[in-house]
Amino acid sequence: MNQNEIYEVGQIYLIRTVTMYNAGRLVFVGNGELVLEDACWIADTGKYSEALLNINALNEIEMYPQGKKVIIGRGAIVDAVIPNWTELPTETK
Repeated sequence: MNQNEIYEVGQIYLIRTVTMYNAGRLVFVGNGELVLEDACWIADTGKYSEALLNINALNEIEMYPQGKKVIIGRGAIVDAVIPNWTELPTETK
């Protein structure tokens, strides 16, 4: 398995970087970056284990503009997880 095969394009991801959390649908995996659509910045996850199970547990969400792609450098990623969410956030909270 190569380093790009561990990610599943089309899945919702919650990605923790060295400075913030982002969530979105993964649309591209490059050698140096991941690209998300329908993405948001999560300023406050609340209790992290609960946030992974329930999207409503997130305390503060800032949406990226509709239809824009968000590029995340792979060198900044601490971890990435497919949460137990059936949908992504759609509004700022």
